[in-house]
Amino acid sequence: MKIIHGINNIGKIKKPVVALGVFDGVHRGHRRILKAAAHKAHTIGGTSVVLTFCPHPQKQASLYSLEHRLRLIAELGIDICVVINFTGSFAGIPAEDFIKNILAGRIGAKYVYVGKDFRFGRKAQGDFNLLKIIGEDYGFKGRGINIIKVQGRAISSTLIRRLIKRGDIGQAERLLSRPVSILGTVIKGTAVGRILGFPTANINPHHEVIPAAGIYAVRIIFGGDKLKGACYIGQRPTLELKNKKVHIEVHIFNFKKNIYGKYLEIQFAKMVRTDRRFASLALLAGQIKKDIVLCKRILA
Repeated sequence: MKIIHGINNIGKIKKPVVALGVFDGVHRGHRRILKAAAHKAHTIGGTSVVLTFCPHPQKQASLYSLEHRLRLIAELGIDICVVINFTGSFAGIPAEDFIKNILAGRIGAKYVYVGKDFRFGRKAQGDFNLLKIIGEDYGFKGRGINIIKVQGRAISSTLIRRLIKRGDIGQAERLLSRPVSILGTVIKGTAVGRILGFPTANINPHHEVIPAAGIYAVRIIFGGDKLKGACYIGQRPTLELKNKKVHIEVHIFNFKKNIYGKYLEIQFAKMVRTDRRFASLALLAGQIKKDIVLCKRILA
């Protein structure tokens, strides 16, 4: 997938079929929009184009970082992703001007796909009906995708964010239609895990929503490798540190490579237990050993 930063860097595109939205989390509803656009582009011999925004237009903490979002969008067969810097001046563009000057003028869209609840333009005055009506005047067809509901609730990034934060990995995974995951860089830690007999990779997450504190059975994507492990999220209460920073540490099974500075995607399978303080490091080490046995059983 080709990534273009900024609307001024867009060149000529053959028969663009545009999927328009933030697509934070790329959940089931988003995937339906993206797949529909990719399918239409393939059908007409055109180019599938995602038009997305960063930072989040609603000033929310993103479910996934931009880089993580782009990776997931690329997996769905999209040809081009245009990332627009969502500034105050961009937010002030009237909805009709956005349709006329960007979707039609700059991109030359043939079709534009959105969720039927999508809003755009100054003060969010634009909606799907406006896109459909005005789009006809500028040479493209608007296509609206219905909101997906699960147990009567609309799937949304806000709902998924809340589920992840409270550790409800199973429900969040059902709404995402794929494992809950975080993308991060491996950094140097304090080697406490190695001292306890369980070396870990310390993760600096890329501005992602972090699951609740606890121990998780996880799968790890490292380059083209798919690995298994146990992940700790928490403030290390047994060490009684003054710094209450949340740590993310992954013990990768049967793995000894030096991966400092590398990217890891951690996919959460199941929470094994919540975080708690132990009376000694020896007791903590004993519990970690049990946790790892359970994680291996879950992932087997």
